[in-house]
Amino acid sequence: MEIPEMTDGLVGLLGLTFDEASGDRVVIRWKVRPELHQPAGILHGGVYCAVVETVGSVGGTLWLGDRGSVVGVSNQTDFLRAVREGELVAVGTPVHRGRSQQLWQVEITDAGGRLVSRGQVRLQNLSRN
Repeated sequence: MEIPEMTDGLVGLLGLTFDEASGDRVVIRWKVRPELHQPAGILHGGVYCAVVETVGSVGGTLWLGDRGSVVGVSNQTDFLRAVREGELVAVGTPVHRGRSQQLWQVEITDAGGRLVSRGQVRLQNLSRN
């Protein structure tokens, strides 16, 4: 397990911390804060989508290794429970890893272990030339 050094860009803005990262499983946590809220005072749905994409992309990249890189081609995320504060944990695992594409599922839970969001991201494997 090699946890990626990702502190810049969107990962840094969202405050994501990697607890575990491999080609078989990725675990990310972050704190919900007011600057991540939408106008109704709950966590913006785009944050969930971004986390799903990040989890899948990191796991997919680690699995593909030196063979290439990945890009997201589809992200479907459901919002199940409103969250205003606290820490969330996203756990991603592969559903399918093929020659040209991968599918990763991600479940996001709150501190009480309740499922607050779930999603999946389909990745295109890009070979190195």
